[in-house]
Amino acid sequence: MRRVKLDKLSARGRLLILIIIDSIIVTLSVFICYSILEPYFEGYSKKILIFTSIILLISHHVFAYIFNLYHRAWEYASVNELLIIVEAVTCSIISTIIIVPLFTGHPPFFRLYLITWMMHLILIGGSRISWRIARGFLVGKRKKKKPTLIVGAGRGGSLLIKQMLRSPDMGLEPVLAVDDDLQKRNLTITSGVKVQGTIKDIPNLVEKYRIKRIIIAIPTLSPARLKEITDLCNSTGVDIFKMPSIESVLSGELEVNQLKRVEVEDLLGREPVELDMAMISKELTHKTILVTGAGGSIGSEICRQVCKFEPERMILLGHGENSIYLIHQELTKLYKDKIEIIPVIADVQDGERIQDIVDKYYPYAIYHAAAHKHVPLMEYNPTEAFKNNVLGTRNVATAAKKAGVRKFVMISTDKAVNPPNVMGASKRMAEMVVQSLNDENSKTDFVAVRFGNVLGSRGSVIPLFKKQIAAGGPVTVTHPDMTRYFMTIPEASRLVLQAGALAQGGEVFVLDMREPVKIVDLARNLIRLSGKSEDEIEIEFSGIRPGEKLYEELLNEDEIHPEQVYEKIYRGRVKHHSKEQVDEIVEDLNHHFSQQKIIDIANDRFSIIERE
Repeated sequence: MRRVKLDKLSARGRLLILIIIDSIIVTLSVFICYSILEPYFEGYSKKILIFTSIILLISHHVFAYIFNLYHRAWEYASVNELLIIVEAVTCSIISTIIIVPLFTGHPPFFRLYLITWMMHLILIGGSRISWRIARGFLVGKRKKKKPTLIVGAGRGGSLLIKQMLRSPDMGLEPVLAVDDDLQKRNLTITSGVKVQGTIKDIPNLVEKYRIKRIIIAIPTLSPARLKEITDLCNSTGVDIFKMPSIESVLSGELEVNQLKRVEVEDLLGREPVELDMAMISKELTHKTILVTGAGGSIGSEICRQVCKFEPERMILLGHGENSIYLIHQELTKLYKDKIEIIPVIADVQDGERIQDIVDKYYPYAIYHAAAHKHVPLMEYNPTEAFKNNVLGTRNVATAAKKAGVRKFVMISTDKAVNPPNVMGASKRMAEMVVQSLNDENSKTDFVAVRFGNVLGSRGSVIPLFKKQIAAGGPVTVTHPDMTRYFMTIPEASRLVLQAGALAQGGEVFVLDMREPVKIVDLARNLIRLSGKSEDEIEIEFSGIRPGEKLYEELLNEDEIHPEQVYEKIYRGRVKHHSKEQVDEIVEDLNHHFSQQKIIDIANDRFSIIERE
């Protein structure tokens, strides 16, 4: 019971206790010092002593208020707080030395004040440290802490260990640290936590010290090195976390104790995207921006990234009311005083409705993310893929051109390259539609941005794999050689914004996806990150699904443009088709649709189209 009361003492209660403790210390210290030094006093009456005590008490509380001494978390007492105590106590003593002689006419007895000053520091500072020790002992006993190994003995590791010791609620006990810097070997970081090896020693140290959690505390770690360390840690079967960046901690965005599990996204080995902020700001700040498919995984992230540049108005267009509601609530909470955020429920297949919306809000730029993208599902529903991805895109793009929208950015996919399936074919046709509208008389710069799979997006394998692992397996992979290009949702969205800023009209930009990843390797990483082994979670191969390719491509051989127009952004040399030709093809498909026909058209096999 005492432990609970100690831990959950109210702020007002703690303030009152501090004031009482300090008042007793300040008052009694004068009389204690007087009794010690009494033989040396000459002409120093008890009235002067009492008056000195009162003035000292008042001065102490005045400077305690000035230095905000009572509103500090004394359970986290450290060198910084002790320095504050020194400043407050020193100021109160100096004030007393000045004030008392002015009222009494008696010169100050400096030896008394010196000893009183020392006693204040010892007792007031000691009370703070004592509370910390007592709280750590009593509260810490309540909760069994997990033995924890810290990777990294630098600034990040030191901050993390201090936070773990100050925050019993984290439930973590720092046992040891590892670091590849040999000069730090056997070095004590803080509070007795030593560096007891290098990163390669982690498996042995985990077993020796019965470690239950590993935290990577090297914020500057490259993605490739993070993957190496994570692979090593995964062999131990211990949960792996990483701390936020030092910059995020110091800026106040995140706390040190806001640990994040190492996710499969962290293991892609991709460096952070550096954007041309000035260029993008010119395109977005104080503008009206419309995003279709704003409730989807890609569309919603584009909205988040756009809002960081503070446009005047943000139009969230989508067909699903629940998803639009969620992103509208999220952005309104963050930017309600800065950005007008307007939710719009509409179907891109309704051309008149789309035109009315574009005419009403007259956006500067449209980011078209609305699409059907699930490959096997579209094989079963090919006409819906055509209507949504092709006709829907044409509706939005045409409305943009008629209204004189400045930029139109379509979100495309690597599946548009040599597509054997309806989804990919419909996206390639959507690219053709967008490019055909970009003529010399157009006020709108039309551009398509092509990239691969996005980790964590709807329809991604990651949520499926996590669900299967949670259920105890098996994890189903279509084929042992199946590969895909991957990037994270934030990275894809940022590069889309950059590509939009670079657009001059008619381009198909291709994002640098680096090396493709085997799906089976992705599954294995997820199993290990879940603290399981392949002996516990089996991997089964289910066979290639309808419409799937074994290997994805970002460009045809004749489309490859060797030079980057920006870091991680390439311009594809895709074949352009006239508006008349594209319109004829679209209308032919609209009236005489067939699954094979749209695939043949997307692969530039026009000769097989039967005119009726």
